[in-house]
Amino acid sequence: MTLVEPIETHPDPEFTLPWAPFRPITRADLYRVPNDGHRYELIDGVLVMTPAPSLRHQLAAGRLFSRLTLNCPDDLYVLSAPFDVALSEDTLVQPDILVAPRADFTERDLPKAPLLAVEVLSPSTRRIDLMLKFSRYEAAGCPSYWVVDPDTPTLIVWEMQDGAYAQVAKVTGDEIARLTSPYDVEVVPADLIV
Repeated sequence: MTLVEPIETHPDPEFTLPWAPFRPITRADLYRVPNDGHRYELIDGVLVMTPAPSLRHQLAAGRLFSRLTLNCPDDLYVLSAPFDVALSEDTLVQPDILVAPRADFTERDLPKAPLLAVEVLSPSTRRIDLMLKFSRYEAAGCPSYWVVDPDTPTLIVWEMQDGAYAQVAKVTGDEIARLTSPYDVEVVPADLIV
């Protein structure tokens, strides 16, 4: 008795998957996937595809990107998605915004945790951003993780303290977050969605 049914062959004899279907996917596998215009991330060896973000999401991400860029020191880059961040061999994410030292980047990716990762919540990514990505950024030692909820609007900020994330700010609406990591910046959540 077999527990696994054999896979039927694909009608096109030239068709091959870019990875072995019975093992977790790696960064190397993901880099072999043809560019089909979709946004793929890899979390613990599982391929995650996210739909295009909403207008509110894009406005919040764009305005926060502009705010971070204005205050950015010369030795750092502020980038917006999509850009690959390789947290491990089986986890490759694309934060909505990231800040990292210029010297840490390669042409293809950021091969380590950034100084700051920012995710803007969407209905389709809320759980991934608040649970999976939170834990993967924390495990990789990313010093600061911010989550923006454009529907409320709210900004929650966690910073690494003694090897774990501690919430250091949560502001809503017209409240001001005065942040110092990775550099001094003030953020008002309501300003991100007007």
